[in-house]
Amino acid sequence: MDMANNVGIGIQDFLKLREQNHFYIDKTSFIKEWWESGDDVTLITRPRRFGKTLNMSMVEEFFSVNYAGRGDLFKGLSIWEGEKYQKLQGTYPVISLSFAKIKENNYQMTRKKICRQLTELYAKNAFLLESDLLYETEREYFKSVNVDMDDADATIALNRLSDYLTRYYGKKPIILLDEYDTPMQEAYIHGFWEEMVAFTRSLF
Repeated sequence: MDMANNVGIGIQDFLKLREQNHFYIDKTSFIKEWWESGDDVTLITRPRRFGKTLNMSMVEEFFSVNYAGRGDLFKGLSIWEGEKYQKLQGTYPVISLSFAKIKENNYQMTRKKICRQLTELYAKNAFLLESDLLYETEREYFKSVNVDMDDADATIALNRLSDYLTRYYGKKPIILLDEYDTPMQEAYIHGFWEEMVAFTRSLF
């Protein structure tokens, strides 16, 4: 069977889908439409299994400096037809988080899992500690990010990291957040809605 005709059920990683040559309906025009809209914040609401996570993966792998030089993932797709977007690929810092697996039945464990994700995010960007752009107090904060940090440190983590990356790359990072509503749904069902709303509002 020609792999190009193989429909990869459940694949949510754009890189995997393209590298394994699975059947793909070209949605890369979304990148251009979104980029040219100039919006600071975009909320995408669609039915389940509509391809939101795959599209976010596509956006991350198009813009992220971690995928610089990976134009091969987009060759033959609509976004690659214009030279402007070829030059844009792989040129922005991207912060990507998914709360899809945070399905706890109490606030303490939910908060801890979110803090663990923030800690892992900082670990991925540990190269910032080797640069000269951080002040000593910022270095101390960076190293203090951990799963047991208090609310004051946890809720400014994304803001701080965004600032560090902006200064390092000279560009504001693109922040992608997937399944932010999953822990909110669990909070509503299990009775810790108010605590979860307060923490989430401060974090974002």
